[in-house]
Amino acid sequence: MAVFKQKHLLLGVTGSIAAYKAAELASRLTQQGALVDVILTPAAEKFITPLTFQSVTGRRAYTDADLWGGEAHVLHVGLGRAADLLLIAPCTANTLARLAHGLADNLLTVTALAAGGAGTPILLAPAMDAGMYEHPATQASVRALRERGVEFAGPAAGRMASGLSGLGRMLEPVEILGHARLALARGGPLAGRHLVITAGGTQEPIDPVRYLTNRSSGKQGYALALAALEAGAQVTLVTHPTGLGAPVGAQVVEVRTAQEMLEAVLGALENADGLIMAAAVADFRVKRVSGHKLKKQDGIPQIELEAAPDVLGAVARLRPGFSRLKVVVGFAAESQDLLENAAAKLASKQLDLIAANDISAVDAGFAVETNRLTLLFADGRREALPLMGKDEAAEALLERVTALMETYARSRTL
Repeated sequence: MAVFKQKHLLLGVTGSIAAYKAAELASRLTQQGALVDVILTPAAEKFITPLTFQSVTGRRAYTDADLWGGEAHVLHVGLGRAADLLLIAPCTANTLARLAHGLADNLLTVTALAAGGAGTPILLAPAMDAGMYEHPATQASVRALRERGVEFAGPAAGRMASGLSGLGRMLEPVEILGHARLALARGGPLAGRHLVITAGGTQEPIDPVRYLTNRSSGKQGYALALAALEAGAQVTLVTHPTGLGAPVGAQVVEVRTAQEMLEAVLGALENADGLIMAAAVADFRVKRVSGHKLKKQDGIPQIELEAAPDVLGAVARLRPGFSRLKVVVGFAAESQDLLENAAAKLASKQLDLIAANDISAVDAGFAVETNRLTLLFADGRREALPLMGKDEAAEALLERVTALMETYARSRTL
């Protein structure tokens, strides 16, 4: 996640059994390139030690001993102002109340006050037992903090350490990571833009248990959705069920057939600035779907195919009616005559950009972690990207999409 690279994150840890998850969160943030400083409250130290965090971040972890050790007049100000984001996970009901009332009686709360005063974004991941989060006093604290611009990640409903169930569990670290990404991405190059991105391979039914599909895993489309979110865009992800974790912040629309994808895409384009069709949409579908499971003893079935709906073709025809739509990007997954076929698709679908990839290559295309794209632009430019991870390919493609949108915006002002 490029959005985390070299960003200063201040992770506050309070006294909850969920504090053990904060160590994984600190590790994940560090692996993404963030510079993570940790502040533990006295109660947090009962559950986990500063050494744990220092071991996974390679940076100092602070406690109240530092507050009373002679640095109090500068430490909290320096930490609060240096941070690109203050994230408190877990955040107990006690700390929520302290923050809501502006109390500053430990290093974390005094730093939060300094950070908030400096305009540093604050993200809280609540963690408390059943009934505590929904208590009127806690909800009053939540409302007060939201009114000041503080953001929340969770909590989730589930089983608590007490054995009770309810709303109050801290989100898992990977989910909190997603919320932190959104907080850092605000104001990015695609802020205020809405992108529709498709992913995966459609499934065309043969009978109630069988369908025609392809080898698309959806990984490239999901990587594009993540990259768009990191650029600050609003994202609608139209996808077949992939088993991949949807990026936090994306509006996910699950579809199965090409017809369902067509309807979902056209509906989302009503208020979209761009479309990236990374999904491998079926070219054919079964003309007559059996209402019952086809049986082997009945012999080999004669399956007649017909053309499936052409999503990009429909978008090309209807594009004049989508007033906000500025950029349409397609993918050409080919096993032969790669550039010739991609150029033909670019022209016939009236695309602004097409990403061509050779699916016969063992290290690119379907079901692998890497891709090698050749980009063809409507103005005749061509750009061959080297082999790279699908997340890197997504970032590269989004850079070109952003440039196309900026060019469009400039042309409208001339």
